[in-house]
Amino acid sequence: MKDDTRWRNLAKHEIADLVEPEQLLAFLQGRRNLVEKVLHLGAVTSTTERNVDLLVRENIRATLALLDWCTQAQKPLIYASSAATYGDGAMGFKDEDTPQALSRLRPCNAYAWSKLVVDRRVARLRAQGEKLPPQILGLKFFNIFGPNEYHKGSMQSLIAKSHARIAQGGAIRLYKSTHPAYADGGQQRDFLYVRDAVDVLLWLQDNPTISGLLNVGSGQARSWLDLAAAIFTSVNKPCAVEFVEMPAEVAAGYQHFTQADIGKLRALGYDKPMTSLEEGVTDYVTNFLAKDDPYR
Repeated sequence: MKDDTRWRNLAKHEIADLVEPEQLLAFLQGRRNLVEKVLHLGAVTSTTERNVDLLVRENIRATLALLDWCTQAQKPLIYASSAATYGDGAMGFKDEDTPQALSRLRPCNAYAWSKLVVDRRVARLRAQGEKLPPQILGLKFFNIFGPNEYHKGSMQSLIAKSHARIAQGGAIRLYKSTHPAYADGGQQRDFLYVRDAVDVLLWLQDNPTISGLLNVGSGQARSWLDLAAAIFTSVNKPCAVEFVEMPAEVAAGYQHFTQADIGKLRALGYDKPMTSLEEGVTDYVTNFLAKDDPYR
């Protein structure tokens, strides 16, 4: 990849090895006794990706191959699902993991479909009493933002994409609404600071009896205008918003509202408060985006 900057995400950290995806299963097979658990967070994350063969290979087959390996090796597997699996939200945002509940979901784009395929396969295997890893968790992450997302291009958070322009006195660009129930900028998302996503992930590793599908979000929907206000406040500038037309490829699978039902996570014992939108944006801008070196 030309001008690949992903290495900067690892530059401050000691690593034991780097393995190309095509070599992963062979790498694991030779180290079965050394592997304690598998955390699988990598995927094609673009919600506008049209290459279904790519999504099948990278998001479905790669995850199911890891599932097979972890089942045979009896190693815990925690993988990233997505809030995108809920589609337009008509069926709600409750993290039920039965085959029947998952069959009612209607993803709005191919990326979301690829994530739902894996969730449904795991649910079916469990319902049939098939052998699975000792811990198998699919985490339905909502709108995560925070440091080290800079390589993601158009899939970066609006905070990362807009900070430099805002800091220089420019306006933030928000999509005009295409839904009569929401004003321009009034569309809502469950924004989750990456620090909270990591905390939940670490907690789940320490609780190996927990399996299933889990929502990982703040539990509170906030508008894009709320997000814009938080960014401008963090740089001490008056809020200036420019509304633009939503591109057709975005509108086709757009979620106007998301809000994680985190009741299951709380009932399982995770009681740490989630970071507020304002606190998360301020920390991200002040301690990362505004610095010469924004990497963690």
